[in-house]
Amino acid sequence: MFAMDPVSILLSVAVFLFIAKVFNSKRNNKYKNFPPGPKPLPIIGNMNLLNLSKPHKSLLELSKKFGPIFSVQIGQEKLVILCGYEMVKDALMNYGEEFSGRPDQPITKITSAKYGIIFSHGDNWKVMRKFTLSTLRDFGMGKKTIENKIAEECEHLIKAIGSYEGKPFDNLAVINAAVVNIIVSILLDQRFEYDGPIVMKIMSLVNENIRIMESGMVKLYNSYPTLVGWLPGAHRTVVKNYLEMLEFVMATFVHPEEFDVNNQRSFVDAFLAKQLEVKSESELYFHNKNLSNLMVDLFAAGMETTSTTLRWGLLLMMKYPEVQRKVQNEIENVIGSAQPLAEHRKQMPYTDAVIHEIQRFGDIVPGNLPHAAIRDTTFRGYLIPKGTLVIPMLHSVLKDGTCFAKPEEFYPEHFLDSQGNFKTNKAFIPFSLGKRSCAGENLAKMELFLFFTTLLQNFTFRAPPGAKLDLEPAVGFTNGPLPHEICAIPRR
Repeated sequence: MFAMDPVSILLSVAVFLFIAKVFNSKRNNKYKNFPPGPKPLPIIGNMNLLNLSKPHKSLLELSKKFGPIFSVQIGQEKLVILCGYEMVKDALMNYGEEFSGRPDQPITKITSAKYGIIFSHGDNWKVMRKFTLSTLRDFGMGKKTIENKIAEECEHLIKAIGSYEGKPFDNLAVINAAVVNIIVSILLDQRFEYDGPIVMKIMSLVNENIRIMESGMVKLYNSYPTLVGWLPGAHRTVVKNYLEMLEFVMATFVHPEEFDVNNQRSFVDAFLAKQLEVKSESELYFHNKNLSNLMVDLFAAGMETTSTTLRWGLLLMMKYPEVQRKVQNEIENVIGSAQPLAEHRKQMPYTDAVIHEIQRFGDIVPGNLPHAAIRDTTFRGYLIPKGTLVIPMLHSVLKDGTCFAKPEEFYPEHFLDSQGNFKTNKAFIPFSLGKRSCAGENLAKMELFLFFTTLLQNFTFRAPPGAKLDLEPAVGFTNGPLPHEICAIPRR
């Protein structure tokens, strides 16, 4: 019944070829003055050139051939890659507004759906970021209020680690739990036990998504959602975990019936107060979809990056015991047996340098979060069309040989002058730069200093007998250490 005569078939083929030619002509015209890059293959683009588990490594190699600004194609989507401190700084600081968007990728359309702060853009992102920054400040970020909460959590962490009595253990759970409690204290003004169901649930959902977010199936789904969407795989797990997390945080942390507008004690209370305001902004942006996504964003970003940095720190102290001894000597000379305080940091240049170098060497978010051009933009002589995905590679900055003497090595002297004083380095941007830089940067800096100094004040960290310490990062959206055990030997 669907038989066609030869003339009809030839006409159909001709029409198809004409449409394809018109489409390609428009597409080629759109990318007429686009950054150079490798020639893409049909269907897969340049996927064959990328190490899908560690794409930042492949992209850095490609930059050696095509320069600090180049393009690659993943499936049918063209990406612009920016490498090196000067290029990344120029894009994020001088073109911060133009590149302030987020790409509309299929996986985030289902999960965050443009709400919250990390993957939202436009006016929603601006309103949520402004609220988040001001509310975090109101509830103690960078102030004594949050310092006291971190100090209290340090005591619980020391007790938990001490319970192993110097025997080998995996520190992932306890460090994650300690950092989770800092986020909980901001969201809800309370803390939970490390082995309790709430902390365990949060850690389980966030950790699994971080681990599989960079998987091949997620990348394939983002490139070919119609073809891949019905298949089983990591893309389905990411969506399931994210949606489950949204429901969980709302049920656990949001209780309007207990809310008192005259006694706001937490981030959630401040958001609920906004919902009561009779303003168009409140109706447009301060709804539960934004609230649930904001909380998930705070857990994902706040827990993962800080706890991973601390775990890198302890692994590196085991690998380089002479560095650990120098830090402990400085702690003894400046702090003694007293509780470490944020104000001690200025008196501890070596410890400060070590923490900076842990962040640089750990390279926690190597590819940065993806940006997108919000309008057609001419950058470095190239036209970047509206909506183009732009990757300012933090890996290429933190390992930039023009800024760091030994970029591939752990070398605290990157942040020390010849007199042993702390020195800044312009290429130290683990929190990124510009309008999309990490909203919790000040909180993370305080957490890292207080947790790290308290841990080294109380313990000496050693590898279990016979263990080999591998500094290769694990596969995942972030660069975390490979699974390993540590021995925490009490110092007092």
